[in-house]
Amino acid sequence: MRILLSVGLSGLMAAPALAADMEISIEIPKLDVAEYHKPYVAVWLEGPDKKVAANLAVWYDVANAKKEGDKWLKDLRQWWRRTGRELTVPADGLTSATRAPGTHDLKLDAGHPALKDLAAGQYELIVEAAREVGGREVLRIPLQWPPKEGTSLNAKGEHELGAVAVNVKP
Repeated sequence: MRILLSVGLSGLMAAPALAADMEISIEIPKLDVAEYHKPYVAVWLEGPDKKVAANLAVWYDVANAKKEGDKWLKDLRQWWRRTGRELTVPADGLTSATRAPGTHDLKLDAGHPALKDLAAGQYELIVEAAREVGGREVLRIPLQWPPKEGTSLNAKGEHELGAVAVNVKP
């Protein structure tokens, strides 16, 4: 006896996979001040509703022996109010140590946990920096996700952040 089994695959072929990459370059300027501390920096994506769509990076004093670095995360005011207070830090793949002056790169591919389930739409890349005995600064860069074509977008800070660039590729 022969049994035929038909399987329809048309539903699997209907929606193409959306793959894209994002590269973010963040410059931390060298400041000529009497007491310099490396800034805490948070990087995230926000939707048009101003809700956090994805946390991408948080640089802070993770190695502080008494875990006192955690209490200063509140100085990243916008990030803290929108998502930071809900996170348990350190968070694998998200948090890391503060960075010295210079240019620092984040490379995120489509499989990165923060991007793999990100719905298509308009977002803002937000970079916030706060420094002890210093100031704070927030930069916003609007972008489309996933990108239809390769795009380079830039913003320039005035004191706590230098040039911030984001390159997205389909």
